[in-house]
Amino acid sequence: MTIQEIQEEIVDEFSMFDDWMQRYEYMIELGKSLPLIEEKYKTDDNIIKGCQSKVWVHAEMKDDKIDFTADSDAIITKGIIAILIRVFSAQHPKDIIEANTDFIDEIGLKEHLSPTRANGLVSMIKQLKMYAIAYQTQLN
Repeated sequence: MTIQEIQEEIVDEFSMFDDWMQRYEYMIELGKSLPLIEEKYKTDDNIIKGCQSKVWVHAEMKDDKIDFTADSDAIITKGIIAILIRVFSAQHPKDIIEANTDFIDEIGLKEHLSPTRANGLVSMIKQLKMYAIAYQTQLN
C-alpha cells in the first residue's frame, strides 16, 4: 500500500468513532500492536527529542524500504507513534520525505492533544523524515 492509501485507511477507521474517548481507546489499542523496538536500541541516540514522554525509534533499511520499530513509556504517545509507523514503515525513503501528513488534521489528532503532546507529534514526524533523508542520501 502507498502512504496515501494507508492514511486514507486511518482516516476511515477514526471516522467510525463518535467521540474522542473512543478514538483515544483505539489509539491505545494501536499502541499495543506496535512493532516493538529491541531493547538494545532503547538508547539516548534513538530517543525523539521534543517529546514529553520517552519515545524511542529505530530505523533499518530493507530492500530499499525503511522498517521502523518504536516504543514509548506513555500509552497515548505509543498510540501516536504506532499510527506514524504504520504510515511510514516499509516505504521508500523518497516517498516518506515527500509525504504530507494532512491525515493528522483530518482525524483531528493535533487539536485533541495537549500542546506538549502536539509538539511531540511534530517531533516524531520530523525524526521519521530525518531517517528517510539519511537513507535517501545513501541510495544516491
